Amino acid sequence: MRPEDSLPAWEYWRRRRLPRRPPRWWPQDEPWPPTDPEHVRAWREMRGHFFWRIGGLLVAFFAFIAILIGLSIWLAASFLGVLGAPRGEAGMVVPLVIIFLGLFLLGRALQRVASPIGDMMEAAGRVADGNYNARVAERGPREVRALAHAFNSMTARLQSSDEQRRNLLADVTHELRTPLTVIQGNLEGLIDGVYPRDDAHLTPILEETHVLSRLIDDLRTLALAESGVLKLQKEPTDLATLVNETVASFRAQADAAGIESSAEVEAGLPTLEIDTARIRQVLENLIANALRFTPRGGRIDVQCSVVGDPPKSVQVCVSDTGAGIPPDELPHIFERFYKSRDSRGTGLGMAIAKNLVAAHGGEISAQSEPGKGTTIRFSLPVV
Repeated sequence: MRPEDSLPAWEYWRRRRLPRRPPRWWPQDEPWPPTDPEHVRAWREMRGHFFWRIGGLLVAFFAFIAILIGLSIWLAASFLGVLGAPRGEAGMVVPLVIIFLGLFLLGRALQRVASPIGDMMEAAGRVADGNYNARVAERGPREVRALAHAFNSMTARLQSSDEQRRNLLADVTHELRTPLTVIQGNLEGLIDGVYPRDDAHLTPILEETHVLSRLIDDLRTLALAESGVLKLQKEPTDLATLVNETVASFRAQADAAGIESSAEVEAGLPTLEIDTARIRQVLENLIANALRFTPRGGRIDVQCSVVGDPPKSVQVCVSDTGAGIPPDELPHIFERFYKSRDSRGTGLGMAIAKNLVAAHGGEISAQSEPGKGTTIRFSLPVV
């Protein structure tokens, strides 16, 4: 039995059909050949269809040239009255009609392929100059339409990324301005002798430096997670212990706010390979948000249970009885710097939670009903 006989079908064709070297446009940081069978199959089919179409067009072109040569000979013979060809206009009309019709059809076929590609070349030049609004009409053969669709999707993502970058700079500037203004004002007052140099005026400065420190740490964590370079220190972890400890760390704060808190953990949870510090950060962000929006006399429950038999994942639910999230805001709560109308945070906690859960291969979602509270669920896979 040969080694390749034991390979899956898609892996066999991946090794047989794909070139040994990656194409020039292939990203340098991605392995070649690609490891996703769906991408391999789609790439191979698209390339095969395109080559067949170009090949058919070339065959039609050379066939038309051969016919054109034959008709030219026929026209010459008809004009000279040799080789038995009919002489006069009657013998020339039909070949001329065929020639012009063939030229018209060949030109249309070439235009159908070349015009969309020319549009993409022009649009690519505009994108290279920084104009991410460039779009092309999705026309022509199926493969060219797929290329135009991919180009439009790429420019749309570039435009979205550019807008997010601009918004991020504006949001970071806004979030940094407040603590820096407080620090600068207090320090100037202390230096000028307006304020006495006592704890009452030094403590706000220290608190604002803590705000700056947390903001910078959150921005760094979010940037690493979104770029996919966040290093996780995974280790076998008892999630039940982690949940109970995290809820207990907020109990004093909840009691002071007149809010009941509880943790309900299903017995027999499997041990998970996770970064304990990062998952604790997720839980802390979710519980802190629940405390912030739950009024006095409310309740916060954290539940942890197994999903699937045999276990496929462990799900954690953080529920509160707060005011809830309006339907128009719910789809945006995991976006960075997105804050509700009455939020006092930086708008990074939920975005960080989403990215940290995704870095572990899990999923996170939110359900809420105005006036009845919010439930945030996230799952972690059992490896």
